[in-house]
Amino acid sequence: MRPVMKIAAVSAVAAMALAGCGSKPATSSSASGSTGGTTGTATGNKIKACMVLDTGGVDDKSFNENSWAGMQAAHQANPNISIQYVPSNSGSDYTPNLTKFAQSGCDTVIAVGGLMGDAVAGAAKQFPKVHFAEIDDSNQGISNIYGIQYNTAQAGFLAGYLAAGMTKTGTVGTWGGLNIPPVTIYMDGFWEGVQYYNKENSKSVNVLGWNEKNQKGGTFSGSFTDQNKGKSITQQMEAQGADIVFPVAGGSGLGAGAAAAASGGKLNLIWVDTDGCESAAQYCKYFISSATKNLAGGVEAYLKSVSSGTFPTGNYIGTLSNDGVGLAPYNQWQSKVPASLQAQITKIKGEIASGAITITSPSQPKQ
Repeated sequence: MRPVMKIAAVSAVAAMALAGCGSKPATSSSASGSTGGTTGTATGNKIKACMVLDTGGVDDKSFNENSWAGMQAAHQANPNISIQYVPSNSGSDYTPNLTKFAQSGCDTVIAVGGLMGDAVAGAAKQFPKVHFAEIDDSNQGISNIYGIQYNTAQAGFLAGYLAAGMTKTGTVGTWGGLNIPPVTIYMDGFWEGVQYYNKENSKSVNVLGWNEKNQKGGTFSGSFTDQNKGKSITQQMEAQGADIVFPVAGGSGLGAGAAAAASGGKLNLIWVDTDGCESAAQYCKYFISSATKNLAGGVEAYLKSVSSGTFPTGNYIGTLSNDGVGLAPYNQWQSKVPASLQAQITKIKGEIASGAITITSPSQPKQ
């Protein structure tokens, strides 16, 4: 069993952190972003916190932006926490970016995305006195890495049940950026949620783009930035009868928004990672809801602990129970989603949290 340290007060900081999700992060004109204004009170140790972003940029409307929002929230609450980030243009930038920060006096280096796993492990071994944290991966058994993971299959399950309950054509779809666990875990949950809806309601809603039983199959854009590919994939699913699509692809997913806008009202979406009506507001009217993971809250809580003098060890796993994952408000769809369906989803959320409903995705993080 992997050691797990529950981050204290994640639920308490979640509301504040999520309020910042989707707001465009403050950036400097230099290659690396840095802090903006502050409003909190300086307390505890002075900490230099540095973040290595994945590809897609700091304003990707998804995991990079949400993670940086957590850094900003931590700094605003406590100016003793200084923050900066560096973007990655490709995977070849991971190791140089991590090395640069490790050598520049950063007390902690936070890597955004499971694709950096090997690079983070290498940097942690090369710089044993630097504390690393990695989002969407475990600590890999290395003492100076802290894993910040999320069981997004739980949020995806709710999204799948919602999509199945709202489809008019009987066909929904999902597609990802890359076939990697942080992506397919969402897709697994979505697929399972549709199957559960079918079972509970004697329906036969079809899912395009993914089947949990075939982990090597599925539909992927091959990118977290290619919006044209995202639009093309989504339109292909629409042509196959899908009227609700769940893209799990960072910035590429914005192409699904463009497809929905071009559909003349025939196609709607469920967004991922953040509340789409905050992070991609131009497409809000097409977002029935969003399957979220509280990246901002996890990062902020980690830095709060660090500033108090304690570097967490082991792994944190965000779930429905600790508000690490969830389903966003229905926003403009509040009056369109039947009250009975909303009630079913609330009930299912509780049953997943209690263990009454078992999710089987093989990509779920292990404690």
